[in-house]
This record gives sequence, structure tokens and C-alpha cells, in this order.
Amino acid sequence: MSQLLNKVAIITGGNSGIGFAAAQEFLTKGARVLITGRKKDAVDQAAAALGANAEGFLADQRSLEDADKLAAHVKAQYGKADILFVNAGVAILGSFEETTEAQFDEGMDINFKGAFFTVQKLLPLLRDGGSIIFLSSINATTGMPGSAVYSASKAAMNSLTRVLARELAGRKIRVNAVNPGPITTPILEKAGLSDEAAAGFREQISKSVPLNRVGDAGEVAKLVAFLASDESRYISGTEVAIDGGLTVHPLMQA
Repeated sequence: MSQLLNKVAIITGGNSGIGFAAAQEFLTKGARVLITGRKKDAVDQAAAALGANAEGFLADQRSLEDADKLAAHVKAQYGKADILFVNAGVAILGSFEETTEAQFDEGMDINFKGAFFTVQKLLPLLRDGGSIIFLSSINATTGMPGSAVYSASKAAMNSLTRVLARELAGRKIRVNAVNPGPITTPILEKAGLSDEAAAGFREQISKSVPLNRVGDAGEVAKLVAFLASDESRYISGTEVAIDGGLTVHPLMQA
């Protein structure tokens, strides 16, 4: 497979979960991949596991200084990039009434502000005809209780997707958002849930999914790779749900 042959792809938060799976998928399709992450050991281990044509770079998406350093590194090492997958994010979960200002700031700074300025800093290095993909969530539209900050940050990201699709159309840069439903990744554990609680949540929600299961990070990665490739060259400004049919309204029960 060579749909991304010799393309340079940047993946924020690429050391685990969907970001890591996307890096693997990009590499199998011939791309050179740069992943970022906040923890040096995790980034180094992920880059080593990915092997040849993959590189790790220490960067916190919420830090504009780190975004500047990332842009400088990309320019020095690669000159230009073809694909930007803005994947890094956190799940800030909890009731609206109990959400603190610190939690609000963390969720918005990483999921939206960081995403916004990462794209802004890297945009001059993105080749005309390139692809920007945001990892969003079905929470941007579903209104799940206990996800006020997370949902708002993803809704803002989807709005940015639509604006950038129009603003960057003159350069033939396509901008899309991927809205996963329940996917097996470490995001719930990182949000503070115990392994047991996270497993229980996934098991419970799988009962609401028409396909009766939780998705796999590799399945999302294949969708991201499609949107990064020329096979999707007429797709821009859209949100693509990958949720096993969870967001289909059950107006009638079988």
C-alpha cells in the first residue's frame, strides 16, 4: 500500500491510543511520521516501537512555546509537511456544577486553544494540497451528562474545521474532523477512572451501540488515513462519525 508514499505526517499526541494507531497506519502506507507527546519516556518508547521513518518530539499541545519549537523542528528536519493530524486531547469529565476553573482551563487549553495554535504555527509549513484532520468526538453534538467541558471543546474544534475548510480552500488544503464514539483507548483512565470503572463504562455503553461493541483505535486510524490521502480529495469541511451507529436516533425499536 502506498497511498501516502513519501508524505510527511505530523501527529500530535501520537504516543498512544488513536494517535499511535494512526502513526502505524500512515507508516504502512509509505509516509514519514513525526509524533508528539508530553512525556519523554512515552514518546521515546512509541517512536522506537514504530521503527524506521518515525520520529518522536517532546511537545505539550497546550504550550504555544512548544508549538513554536515543533514548527522550527519540522522546518529544519523536513522542510514541509503534507498531513497534520491534531489528535492530542484530554477528557475532562464531571458534573457541570462541580467543574472547577482549573478543569475548564485544562480542557480548553489542550483540546481547543492548543489545537488552534498548533495548526496556526504549522500552517506555513503545510504544502498546498495537504490535509488537516482534527480528532473530535461525538460528544460535540450528543450532550452526554458529565462532559460539559469536553463536549464544548470538541464542538469548538468542529466549528474551526468548517471555518478552516473555507479559509484554506484556495491552497487546496482539506480540513476535516473525525468524531469517534466509544473507542478502546487510554483516555478514560487518563481522565481519572480506574481500570475497572473504565472497563465497566465501555461495557455498559456498548449495549447502546447498534453494532453492540466498542470500537478499536485501528479502525479510527484507517478512517484518518483515508482522509489524509488523495482518495478523499473531494472531502473537506465535514465531520465523519465512527461510532458503530450510536448517534443514529432510535425512533423505532425493532
